[in-house]
Amino acid sequence: MTIRIRRIEARDEARWRELWGGYCRFYERALSEPKTRHAWTRIMDAGSPVRAIVAERGEARVIGMANYVLHESTWALSPMCCMQDLYVDPSERAAGVGKALIDWLLAECRAQGWSRLYWHTRETNYRARGLYDKYAPQSGFLRYQIDL
Repeated sequence: MTIRIRRIEARDEARWRELWGGYCRFYERALSEPKTRHAWTRIMDAGSPVRAIVAERGEARVIGMANYVLHESTWALSPMCCMQDLYVDPSERAAGVGKALIDWLLAECRAQGWSRLYWHTRETNYRARGLYDKYAPQSGFLRYQIDL
């Protein structure tokens, strides 16, 4: 069966929450219900820069998701797209789902005239990096973070 990518819809909330939970567990992050609810609310708000897409296989069976954020930059004339979260159901991995999600975002960036698509991952996330390396070389930048 083919993989179909589409913008997320309100009917996807329960499945998005399942995938989001798997993503958070993978990155060893325990997000509270208020933060999860807030993320979902922003995704559903048409005026928010936080958006999401889902991957489906067959009869509306959501098997993956990508959350992304559009933002301005001092380095570009048009917005940039940061793919913040990409997660595929473990039973569907190595079947092109992650690639399909990234390809959709890349096409959307081109169609909208956005200046960049980028993302971060853990250095030790070798499986994902195998896919990511097919798109671009690792940027060489290190990330510094201060949580407040």
